[in-house]
Amino acid sequence: MSTASEHAGQAALSICEALLLALNDRGVLPEHEIVGVLRDAAATHENVVGTELEMERHRAVAEMINSIIAGGNSVRRP
Repeated sequence: MSTASEHAGQAALSICEALLLALNDRGVLPEHEIVGVLRDAAATHENVVGTELEMERHRAVAEMINSIIAGGNSVRRP
């Protein structure tokens, strides 16, 4: 992956995380729905069919999303 792509990916992740936190802070989405959104996103990547390289990349994305869920980074916890 190129440096520009890596930076774009990191920026997108940071923006999405900030949006999820804002939605939770404002009471628009409760924690369980935010986790549901993340689980749906992970499942989409886990179920991709393609070349081995494509599937490997999608598995890595799913693992990253699942680690975000496990770490609780998508919601502020008291």
